[in-house]
Amino acid sequence: YQFNPAFFQTTVTAQILLKALTNLPHTDFTLCKCMIDQAHVSSRARGWGARGDPAELWVAFLSLLLRWERQEERPIRQILYLGELLETCHFQSFWQALDENMELLDGIAGFEDSVRKFICHVVGITYQHIDRWLLAEMLGDLSDAQLKVWMSKYGWTETEPGKIFICNQEESIKPKNIVEKIDFDSGWWDAGGPPRLGVPCATSPS
Repeated sequence: YQFNPAFFQTTVTAQILLKALTNLPHTDFTLCKCMIDQAHVSSRARGWGARGDPAELWVAFLSLLLRWERQEERPIRQILYLGELLETCHFQSFWQALDENMELLDGIAGFEDSVRKFICHVVGITYQHIDRWLLAEMLGDLSDAQLKVWMSKYGWTETEPGKIFICNQEESIKPKNIVEKIDFDSGWWDAGGPPRLGVPCATSPS
């Protein structure tokens, strides 16, 4: 579609984007976004402009046609919005937006569980402890039984009522020793050492 925009198909593109979302945190979704012509994702259109100006009225008419065409491309914008919510970790808002657009998932098996795996990945590298109710909301308002399944899968335990232990993040941090080798040009040292503040460098005689 990047090189042959005339063959662009909204349904196929939507399925590709949804499949890419299931592979977060890998960068497939970002790559797919970059290949879509901005004409298919922008929802802006010009207004009526100056009344009585034939040129402005013609532009407004074309704008209305363009807006009608973009109604067909609404799924693309909705999926991009869902992706933005996931990438910015607004998980509760993601599930709310998804509930309003469940028709997008037709033909995409396992989408919700794939998203939950990504959310669990984020939780696992972010939290040491998390409230039980918050984790359930972040995973899509799961029931207690469903939440226990995901907790068991990732080895998370409820150390006290309402509190879930994820991991000790301090033990997960692996410090790195950074060694920098700086080579100074010896030419300006030959003139009597490094310059002092406010004193110009001495130059070697030519």
